[in-house]
Amino acid sequence: MLFNSLVFLYLFLPVAYLVFWHLTSKTQRYVWLALTGYVFYSFWNYKFCSLMLVSTLVSYLAGLGLLRWRDPVRRRLCVVIPVTLDLALLAFFKYTNFALANVQGVSAWLGGAWTVPALDIVLPVGISFYTFHTITYIIDAHRGVITPTRNFFEFASYVALFPQLVAGPIVRFRQIEKDLDDIDRADRRVNLNVGWSFFVIGLIKKLLIADTIAAVINPALQTYAQLSTAGAWLCMVGYSYQLYFDFSGYSDMAVGLGYLFGLRLPQNFNSPYKAVDIADFWRRWHISLSSFLRDYLYIPLGGNRGSGAMVARNLMITMLLGGLWHGASWTFVAWGAYHGLLLVLYRHGARLWDGLPIALRRVGTFGLVVVGWVFFRSDSFEMALTLLRTMFSWRGGLEIAGAPVLVAMLIVAGLAAHWGPNTFEMPHRWSPPYVAGLAALFGACLLVLYGAPSSPFLYFQF
Repeated sequence: MLFNSLVFLYLFLPVAYLVFWHLTSKTQRYVWLALTGYVFYSFWNYKFCSLMLVSTLVSYLAGLGLLRWRDPVRRRLCVVIPVTLDLALLAFFKYTNFALANVQGVSAWLGGAWTVPALDIVLPVGISFYTFHTITYIIDAHRGVITPTRNFFEFASYVALFPQLVAGPIVRFRQIEKDLDDIDRADRRVNLNVGWSFFVIGLIKKLLIADTIAAVINPALQTYAQLSTAGAWLCMVGYSYQLYFDFSGYSDMAVGLGYLFGLRLPQNFNSPYKAVDIADFWRRWHISLSSFLRDYLYIPLGGNRGSGAMVARNLMITMLLGGLWHGASWTFVAWGAYHGLLLVLYRHGARLWDGLPIALRRVGTFGLVVVGWVFFRSDSFEMALTLLRTMFSWRGGLEIAGAPVLVAMLIVAGLAAHWGPNTFEMPHRWSPPYVAGLAALFGACLLVLYGAPSSPFLYFQF
């Protein structure tokens, strides 16, 4: 089920919302949130609900073990067992065929004839996100950052919370622990306007901006080898905005839905295309993932401590794994390596870069990010290298069908992304002009939904 679908807007959300606020006790609301999460997830494949339930049960029991035991061996097992299980499940479903293909490739390169057929593995939607939720829960409990809950339904509702279940943001238990504890005292009216405002703005980003851009650039990128230099740049700048408005739109909708159920989800995007350097970009882009990588990988590796070579190693390992997290493909690894290299270079040249005019730093940072998105968007290195050659050596080519529409949308998207406030910076005051404008744009979104099938969010594949 998609947020941008009629069945969600007209059936699932009204039922989930009305029943939730009709219930009064904590346990009733926990059970309902967990149940709606599993129903929401079952629309993709009900069989994988059992996978999420197993992960939930193991992590919940490990949390109880951390409450009960004080000896280091048992406490270590309470961390190792659930984290290993989560990572093993993630590795099996997401990376098995990738590993087999690479083993076969190496074998062929060495002259062997070993062939391994690809396994028929379906990647469960959202597994990368809900496994990270359980991992952060266990590690934070072991570190003493949180106290594990004894209420199974509270924990189950946290893991299966449908607003952020399949594409984030990656919400740590401590970020919504207070709201979950006070869920029986939540007031439906307090954040009602803010919640609907966030949700509708996210829907507008997805349907009216991201999907309109995608309708032009996706057909063009299918014939990437025939693009002109201008066409290649238009497509990649377009993809940069498509990805941002698609994913930040989903994140806004998730935050809005959280507000509607009395839960405050964290900000996931803070105007990333206003970044003045590559480190600033990663403080603003997909904040829940970048902070996860920082706190649970980069800092344990050593972080900024040690020699320059050690810091560079830590940055590269973190970004390589961050790239691999996005997908089982060497192009994602290359994208992670590219950003790791940029972060290393910035650490050594920060004084020189920071001395440039701020406008030049913003343009330069955005340009570097756009180049990186080439690897992120490409299905193969052949596609990535072809696009890069086209972008950086002048050549003619086919005109993009719908180029005027694309240019108009790039202007709108550019103004919003580079100069406009992000959703968390907006006042969300329901004055008559604001309500009228929001209602008109929401109506346009509904017309789009009636006229075309719903398109998945880009981050569902990760």
